[in-house]
Amino acid sequence: MSAGDPGEGSPPDGHPDRLRWNARYAGGFVPSFTPHPLAVRALAMDLPDGPVADLACGASGSALLAAARGRQVTAVDISELALRLLSDEARGRGLEHLVTLIHADLATWPLHPRSHALVLCTGWWARDVFVPAADAVAGGGLLGWEAFTDGAHRARPDLSPDWCLAPGEPASLLPAGFAVLDQQDRPDRQGLMRRQLLARRQ
Repeated sequence: MSAGDPGEGSPPDGHPDRLRWNARYAGGFVPSFTPHPLAVRALAMDLPDGPVADLACGASGSALLAAARGRQVTAVDISELALRLLSDEARGRGLEHLVTLIHADLATWPLHPRSHALVLCTGWWARDVFVPAADAVAGGGLLGWEAFTDGAHRARPDLSPDWCLAPGEPASLLPAGFAVLDQQDRPDRQGLMRRQLLARRQ
C-alpha cells in the first residue's frame, strides 16, 4: 500500500479536526468497514475508466469496495489513526496495492481537475472544498456526497452550522456541466437529517 506523500495540505499536530477525529478512532474503536450506501450505488453505475477519490474517508468500507472492483483509490483523511485502520484492513484483504492513503487537511490539499471517475465524500462538509471536489470529476464520472442538513443543526445545536448544508445545497453549488441524478434527505441512526447527492458530469 502506498502511504502517499502528504506534502501540501498535511495537517499540523494541533489541528482541532485532527485531534477530534483521532480521539474518535483511538481507544479500541472497532470499524465495521461497511461501504456507504451511496458508494455502493455509485460503483454499480456506469463509470468511465479512472481512479476513485474517497474524501474525509475515515476507516472506509467504501474505499475497500472500490478497490475490490479493481479501481485505484485515493483515500484522504485528517486522522492518521483512521488511515492506519484502513491500511490494516486493506492489507488483510489483499487490496493494499490499489489504495493510496493521504494524511491531509482537505481545506488545503490540492485536487486535480477531471482526474477521477468517482469522487465520494460521505461524512463531512465544507463549502470551499465542494467545488474543487466536483471539478476533480472526469467527464462522464460521478460525484457522491452526504452531509448533515441545517435541520440537523436545529435538532442538535452543538453541531456547527459550518458542518451543515444550507437549503438546496449541495446541488445548488454544482459547477456547470453536471446533471443531478438524485438529491434526497434521510435521517441517520440518531435521527439527524442528512442529505445525499449523486450527480454526473456530462
